[in-house]
Amino acid sequence: MPDWKKVRDDFPALHQQVNGKPLVYLDNAATTQRPRIVIDALSRFYERDNANVHRGLHALSMRATDAFEGARARVAKFINAAAPEEIIFTRGTTESINLVANTWAVANLKKGDVILLTEMEHHSNLVPWQLAAQRTGAQLRYLPVTGDEGLLDLSQLDRVLTPEVKLFAFTHMSNTLGTINPAAELCARAKKVGAVTVIDGAQSIGHMPVDVRALGCDFYAFSGHKMGASTGIGALYGRRALLDAMPPYQGGGGMITNVEFFESRWKPSPERFEAGTPNFADAVTLGLACDYLDGLGRAEIARHDGQLAQLAYEKLSTLPGIRLLGPKSGRGGLVSFAFNEVHAHDIVTFADEDGIALRGGHHCNQPLMRKLGLTGTTRASFYVYNTEAEIDALVASLRRILKFFSGN
Repeated sequence: MPDWKKVRDDFPALHQQVNGKPLVYLDNAATTQRPRIVIDALSRFYERDNANVHRGLHALSMRATDAFEGARARVAKFINAAAPEEIIFTRGTTESINLVANTWAVANLKKGDVILLTEMEHHSNLVPWQLAAQRTGAQLRYLPVTGDEGLLDLSQLDRVLTPEVKLFAFTHMSNTLGTINPAAELCARAKKVGAVTVIDGAQSIGHMPVDVRALGCDFYAFSGHKMGASTGIGALYGRRALLDAMPPYQGGGGMITNVEFFESRWKPSPERFEAGTPNFADAVTLGLACDYLDGLGRAEIARHDGQLAQLAYEKLSTLPGIRLLGPKSGRGGLVSFAFNEVHAHDIVTFADEDGIALRGGHHCNQPLMRKLGLTGTTRASFYVYNTEAEIDALVASLRRILKFFSGN
């Protein structure tokens, strides 16, 4: 069992004051803080090993290449991919999903086909499929969400998951509701009708064990900055058979075997999808973040984050006029809430006066918000360095804010 209080010492950004108060960072669903091991690794790489990868024969380039490909192998192990070649480095979840939408989807979908999504999807797992549907003539279909409790209505799955569905894309964990979806079950059901599955793992990758082979998914997308790594780096897992049959996402150097004036030939995955100079330095931090999280134990992280979210849900429920979203138990590490009389942006602004970092708005979930009759919510999201005392500070801050707006 990790000593969670000592874990805080690993994160330099936490040891500061905001508006004269100790920082309480509860915006982890947007981006997590970085442990010292990641910060130091990035600095050390630029100090010693900075050179372009794959092309050079000198010592720095070879060291950089080894570090870059070592990070790919580490990420593959982190999610139990069958081989490093099933890991494509991208800028993050959004680019990973767009890669599939612009390659597999465009090459395989046609008029009459259906793309199945859920009503809780982040815009990054919704807009790319709207564009793919426009380009291919496929139609969009949605699996409903059960109101404020925020669960997928699995009683409707057989109705919407029909043989016309060629692709089923869904989030592993909702960034607004905190719902952890039954991903393995959804993938198995999709496989029975021959649908390819794409999982948005942005919120799950750093918070729980992830085994893509146990899940049975075809693609899994995630971002490094939500698991303690640098910004601008993420990955797409794809089954090798699918990747090798997909056309390139972008053209340029590094992804070709031969270029003529009028045609070119492509390398296999992953190089086929990594045109140009890759983000090799930040890829190294992604590998280090995997090491760090495995050192803590991802099952322990899931338990810690879930307990904090459950405690926050229970304590927030005592506040007058609050509307809490998402499941009452078994949720991931976040809680979203709304007050009738106070806008989410006002909550976030006033909480910042107490040194508390929250997120307010629609959280890139506009269709879900409209379904729930909301324009936005306030979200508190937790990670390995958050504490029960910080939840108490949040509740105290909210009581102060509500008192101010009530005029009492």
